[in-house]
Parts: sequence; structure tokens; C-alpha cells
Amino acid sequence: MATSTTHVSLDVEPDVPGDDPVTQLTWAVEELRLAESRLSRRRQTSCGPGHSEREAMRFIAERADAGRPVTPTELATHLGLTTPSVSAIVRRLLDGGLISTRQHADDRRSKLLEPASRNAPDTADALAPSIRAAAADLDPAEAQRLAAFLAHVRDLVDADCRD
Repeated sequence: MATSTTHVSLDVEPDVPGDDPVTQLTWAVEELRLAESRLSRRRQTSCGPGHSEREAMRFIAERADAGRPVTPTELATHLGLTTPSVSAIVRRLLDGGLISTRQHADDRRSKLLEPASRNAPDTADALAPSIRAAAADLDPAEAQRLAAFLAHVRDLVDADCRD
């Protein structure tokens, strides 16, 4: 799982076609989406945590932050996966030391899933520290605007091809 921590200067011209900043940004987002897709395919061969593991960690961490630890059944519902598939994901996260389990107080047959540490979502993906370092190169206002833009793009992607 080699990860580059090289800092990229944000003062260089983007490596995308067009002179118009909106066109350049649109191309840059498309290039990012394609790179993420390629990464997802590579990770299917055990190169790192896959999409489902990352999504599971995010959900487990968000629920823990809200004071509502998640059960494997709730995780399966959230991910839209079968119970056996989620059991395999939970096993990999446990084996990687990213989550812990404890008995459900109201249902002794059930267990609750919690992050092993508050930094678990970041440590679930070896790429996260490099992304955090690149984001640290931005001024705070620029980072907020980019975060808002990317959240909007995420919502557009999530809404596409929904039944």
C-alpha cells in the first residue's frame, strides 16, 4: 500500500483542457472520478480497503459520534449488502484493528460496532493522510469553498441513476 506524500503546488496550471476555469474544474472533477474508479478496481485485488470497508468505517464513526453505535444488521441495511457480506467486512475491520465490538445492552444476541479509535476512519485508508496534507496547503476559506463544491458534486453523483 505505497502512498505518495508529495505536496503538489496549487499555483500550477491544471493538467486539463480549456482556458475557461469552469471547464478546467469540470474536467478536473471528471479526472478525479475516473481515478477513484481505477483505484476502486485496483483495491478489489487486496491493495487496500475497498469501497465497502471505507463506507462501513464512515457509517460506524458517524453513528458513534452521535452516541448510537451500529449493529451489523443496521450496517448491512445502510450498505445495501447481505448479512454474510457485512460479516466479512466486519471481520476484516476487526482483524485490521479498525473497529471493536461489545455486547448490545438490550439484546444479548446482538453486538455493537464501534471505531477502535477516533482516528479510525482516517487510518482505514492509507490515502487519507496524503489527502489531508494536500488540503492543509489550502487557506481555510479556499478549503471551505472546495469542500462545499465537492459536497455538491457528491450529491449530484448520488442522485444520478436513482430509481
